[in-house]
Amino acid sequence: MQDKPILQVENLVKKYGPGCSICADANDEVLEKNVCPHCRTVYACRSISFDVYPGEILGIVGESGSGKSTLMKCLYFDETVTSGEGYMTPYEAGMANVFEQSSQQKRLIRNTILGMVYQNPVLGLKMDFSSVGNIAEKLIAAGDRNVQRMETRSKVLLEHVHIPLSRMKDEPKKFSGGMQQRVQIAKALSNNPPILLLDEVTTGLDLSVQASVLDLIKTIQRELGISMIVVSHDLAVIRMLADRTIVMLNGKIIEQGLTDQILEDPQHAYTQQLVYSLI
Repeated sequence: MQDKPILQVENLVKKYGPGCSICADANDEVLEKNVCPHCRTVYACRSISFDVYPGEILGIVGESGSGKSTLMKCLYFDETVTSGEGYMTPYEAGMANVFEQSSQQKRLIRNTILGMVYQNPVLGLKMDFSSVGNIAEKLIAAGDRNVQRMETRSKVLLEHVHIPLSRMKDEPKKFSGGMQQRVQIAKALSNNPPILLLDEVTTGLDLSVQASVLDLIKTIQRELGISMIVVSHDLAVIRMLADRTIVMLNGKIIEQGLTDQILEDPQHAYTQQLVYSLI
């Protein structure tokens, strides 16, 4: 693992609502979980800071409503952060705060540096496009105009994620949930992104399908050396994939460390509860 992080996030805040003088500091004494009882502002992410290193898989775990999916949407620019800083070494040598860039520059970062796999494939795929068309769409967004090259790249990726080429012209709406997730992964990988974001990618899949999708993610990470952030409420997924893990609760990071360490010796009462419910 190299010394310099490929991604640094510092004090990321995302709130829904205007805030008020009472909840200005967004501290636990004032908020009910992560909501201000006075103005009803929701503090989805509260001063989130973390690093991701080249070739590392960072796990983010927490219950529903802990802020982990909001964090992913902020990183992929689906949501605008309220405040905070983010630096990616492949962009401006890690010197520019990506959250302050123009929408054009954010599109460039999305299309060349980041890949995203959503929990719901409908968010990541055009269900009426062919599988090849979905992959080509991401390549075109990054500036590729060579049809032959795009088709070749699409075939390689579909084979990589075990989609039969006999079905490459089929639309994802004709596929099972597991196959849709695999097409999403192929699309996310199309531009060789150095950072891949995976949000609850196995939720709702049968156990055998979950295992094959997780195996695929692990293989891709090993072969391509991509840095990944994997969000899940399932500790078994995190145990299998993540080198280090962040535990979120009510919009805050309450514990972080090596995955083994967190699962073997959890410090925070909430993490203990999570771990013991797994056992």
